[in-house]
Amino acid sequence: MYVAARRKRNSGFLLLRRHSHLLLMLYSEIPLEFKTLEKEALNMSIRKPGSIAIGVCVFAALLAAGSDTGKSVTVNGYVLDSACAFTKGLTKPISAQCAQACAKAGSPLVILTDKGDIYWPIADTTPSASQNEKLLPFAGERVTASGKVYARGGSTAIVIEKIAAEAAKK
Repeated sequence: MYVAARRKRNSGFLLLRRHSHLLLMLYSEIPLEFKTLEKEALNMSIRKPGSIAIGVCVFAALLAAGSDTGKSVTVNGYVLDSACAFTKGLTKPISAQCAQACAKAGSPLVILTDKGDIYWPIADTTPSASQNEKLLPFAGERVTASGKVYARGGSTAIVIEKIAAEAAKK
């Protein structure tokens, strides 16, 4: 396969390079597809660095987006069973006993805000661990939780740094 071509000045010869061998051929006997090889080689030499540059930019953007360190926030809301929050459309738990029973059965507990936002408690370690132990004492109650929030694909997760029963409103 010919990888590069160059026409010698003022002659009917075409200098072709095949891997490491140089071949000198009569220009008129070369098929038309090889006559345009020089132009194609030039186009390829321009496109390749451009493609690499675009690839590096895309990779850098994905890396920057994936390295989100989280935003520190404080959220207020009810601790309840995740299934009830989604399937029953509850704005608050049915009871503390119901939320505790669901959690003990293995259902993840979440924090449901007054606006209807759901925060999934997660650990900041890999592999992650269930956060139900941290939330179980507050199941069915209102809490104030502080920590780093991460959002992705419509879901919001919180790494809880501090959690306490919500102070009574005056």
